Amino acid sequence: MSNVPAAAHALAVLRHLAAAAGPLPAAAIARDLDLPRSSTYHLLGVLVEHGFVVHLPEEQRYGLGVAAFELGSAYSRQAPLARLARPLLARLVDRARQSAHLAVLHGREVLYVVEERAPGRPPLVTDVGVRLPAHLTASGRAILAGLSQAQVRALFPDPSAFSDRTGSGPRTPRQLHTVLLEVRRRALATEDGEITPGLASVAAAVTDHTGHPVAGIALTYPRPPDGSAGLDVDALADAVRAAAAELTRRISGRP
Repeated sequence: MSNVPAAAHALAVLRHLAAAAGPLPAAAIARDLDLPRSSTYHLLGVLVEHGFVVHLPEEQRYGLGVAAFELGSAYSRQAPLARLARPLLARLVDRARQSAHLAVLHGREVLYVVEERAPGRPPLVTDVGVRLPAHLTASGRAILAGLSQAQVRALFPDPSAFSDRTGSGPRTPRQLHTVLLEVRRRALATEDGEITPGLASVAAAVTDHTGHPVAGIALTYPRPPDGSAGLDVDALADAVRAAAAELTRRISGRP
């Protein structure tokens, strides 16, 4: 229970409006949040005054205002996710002795926003700013597995949506569905040679306060030709899960 209930209620109103498909009547906001109508109108008045909420008098509804948009833009400028992740990835690399990276979903691709390269390890294609097919990367699979089936289907509706790099990996919606079921079961995503021959990765998702996947943390390690990495892959998986869980905690997310 918050020690500042007015602030908590104002934030609840903003979060509720952000999650809605469109502007809402004050009565619906009060009902959905179990708030007194008088308090709801007072909170909305203050939020309107400061630009975080806009009142649509003809519709008798309230929606998010320009100030809320500015907050979102400031979040993007400050890149807090990358800032919070960087020291965690550095510690992950120290622990695992393998290269680590953080990626976010951008359409059907993942965009790499942080990379920490382990000393002596081979160069990777996952430099900051690089985009790769989400269905082929461990990071992408970790994120996709946290989306609804309808969301995944919208991104990958038919075989034409599936790009290829090394001749392996899912090529149809059904094959991707099978891959993601396994990711959900293990709370861990993997790929082996599907991005770069001889390299494999393990990844786990970072989730926000709603449980929505916002990023993936991955470790990439070399695979000798005989197929035996000579590594404790289970330990790498545990380290990745722990790093993803810690970043989830740092952004006030829900596992």
